[in-house]
This record gives sequence, C-alpha cells and structure tokens, in this order.
Amino acid sequence: MTRVISVINLKGGVGKTTTTVGLAQILSVEFNKKILVVDLDAQTNATTMLIGEEKWMEVNKQKQTIAQLFYEGVYPRSEKIFDINRAILKGVSNIDEVKLVDMLPSSLDLIDIQEEVIKAPRGIFSVIRPVDLLDKSLRKIKQKYDYILIDCPPNLGVITRNGLKVSDVYIIPTVPDVLSTYGIPQIISRVNKFSKELEKEIKPLGIVITKYREQSALHKRTVKELRKERDCRVFETIFKENDNIANAAEYINKSTMRQKWGYKGQVDNFKLLAEEIMRAMGDEYGKEIKGFI
Repeated sequence: MTRVISVINLKGGVGKTTTTVGLAQILSVEFNKKILVVDLDAQTNATTMLIGEEKWMEVNKQKQTIAQLFYEGVYPRSEKIFDINRAILKGVSNIDEVKLVDMLPSSLDLIDIQEEVIKAPRGIFSVIRPVDLLDKSLRKIKQKYDYILIDCPPNLGVITRNGLKVSDVYIIPTVPDVLSTYGIPQIISRVNKFSKELEKEIKPLGIVITKYREQSALHKRTVKELRKERDCRVFETIFKENDNIANAAEYINKSTMRQKWGYKGQVDNFKLLAEEIMRAMGDEYGKEIKGFI
C-alpha cells in the first residue's frame, strides 16, 4: 500500500525541505522503502538537493517538471510534452548508499503557472478540476512506491491543495518560535475544511520540531505549549539547530548519510522520526500508535 504524506508550513525557513529529503533518504537506506519525492515548491530546493542545478536545468529545458504538468492542465489544447514516466527521475541522490529515491522535479516556472491556474476560466476545467491535476498523473505510477513525500510551497494555494488532495496525511515542520508556529492552527483548520469539501480524510500526522535551541527559554516554552494542543500531536523526535543541516543542502557527492548530514545525531533523528511516522501510519515496521491517526 502506498502512503502519501504532504510536508507543509505557511512559514519559510522552518526545515520543510530538509525534513522531506532527509526522511526520503533514511526510509530508503534504513527501511528499504521505495520513495517518490514530489517537489511542488517553485523554489526548487528539494529538487536541487537531490539532483543538483545542472541536472535541473536539463530537465527544465525538456519541460519535464511539475510546472509543465500544470501548464498543460491550464492549456488543454497545448502540445502534450509532459510524460509522468519520463519526468520522474530514477535513483536520485548524491549519497551513494541511497538507492531507492525517485523524484518528480519542480521548476521556477511554477510561480507563473500557479497564477495562470488561479486566473484560468472555469470552463477549461469542465473535465478535470484544478485540484485534480496532480492526482490524475500520479495515479499512473503511484503503486510503484511505498511512500510518496510531497514538499509543498509555504501557502495553501491551488498547488498545495493538489498535494493535499493526493495525501493521506500531512506533517508540519516548525521552528518553536512565535512566527513559525502562528499559522499552524490555520493550516489544520483550512486543511480540515478542504478535506470535508473533498469528502476525503486528510489528517495532521504530527508536528516536527526543527532548529531547536536548548538554551532558549522561548523554544522550551513553545514546545511545551504545542504538546498541550489536542489538534495535532508533536513528534517526540526533535531536530536541534545544527550547521550540518544547512550544509547538507549543497549538492556534493558523499558515500553515506552521515557524511552528508554530519555526525551530531541528525541521521539518528531522521531514523527516529521515520520510525514514529511509520508506526503512526500502521506500516509493517510496527503497530499503529493509538491516538495518532
């Protein structure tokens, strides 16, 4: 069974992309899971982390990115160039031990395409709704994967809703400060409303604490307050602030995840978070945790 997870926060700089990529890699290396990463963010950070800028320029020129998928949805009479099987890049990673991660790349062009999707006359969507464009394409290949991880843009616009539409659950990475956590109730409320409109359950699986500073009274207090909330669980695994995570964004070949992410516990944390997520989703790794989903 394929499990689909969107990764979302309305605030940028909270570790959304590094959480997505790190989870994909650890699920491949430690749990032998076949993973597809879908990059819906026009900033293309997940894309360049996994394939580098040169490869991205090549696939972007060939119009085999998520932007072309949406472009052809907005302009159904345009030349059909996008091919999901061709667009998905196989075995992407600059880490030698990561073998089972594929990617559907993003493009900077997605910024303009999103505006066109919003402004497009409703009549062109008589056959398929705007929120169904990604779903329609992924149906063809979905069952090839154990997990599909979707890196969503920092908003709840039509592109993000495409990601949520195909998702079973979503996770919210956040720095434990006021600005990063302020929008969490709004995310949960609006996704819940969207879920009801679709008549499809899309649940918040949990909040991932990132860039945590042990000496910060604000961070400690914020985590404590988040754990009191009943709308969304906070995962036990906490990612401390660490320069290695920022450095891991560079596309440099490494042999192992520890060489890539550093030796200060980041890889262990990715493994622990993956275990929490797998148990929460009733994966064969372990029994479902009561109260998660």
